[in-house]
Amino acid sequence: MEITVKKMNRFLMFKLPSAFLCGVRLKELENEESVVTVTHKWINQNPFKSMYFAVQSMAAELSTGALVIKKIQECGKPISMLVTNHNGKFTKKAVGKIRFICSDGNSINKVLKQTIETGEGQTIIMKSIGINEDGEQVSAYEFEWSVKLKG
Repeated sequence: MEITVKKMNRFLMFKLPSAFLCGVRLKELENEESVVTVTHKWINQNPFKSMYFAVQSMAAELSTGALVIKKIQECGKPISMLVTNHNGKFTKKAVGKIRFICSDGNSINKVLKQTIETGEGQTIIMKSIGINEDGEQVSAYEFEWSVKLKG
């Protein structure tokens, strides 16, 4: 089964409904990069009238996780994945439409190859940058993903 933007957003609706209701959507999923968007609205705001940090975290995580899912599916091996740590830094109020971009697709290939060759679990730190409509960074995230062969 090929992983597509449409399939991932359907998955989001049924398996992560809080993210879906808050407006988190995968927009692009390529070999090296994924883009997730979310627009500041009443349902996802904090008391300071900007986007709640947890909504930004969901969008940033999806931008990294969608790449991991795609790469696991492409390798054809039964591999599990899990977030084991994450960091977030906020540099500007998140208002309007925010794009979260992860460009770590090539790095995942290396980690999955090591996992398959050695049979040992591996970790990778993937970055996602939140950018507003003016091209300004509003947040930066790092997610540590653990991958290992199932079984």
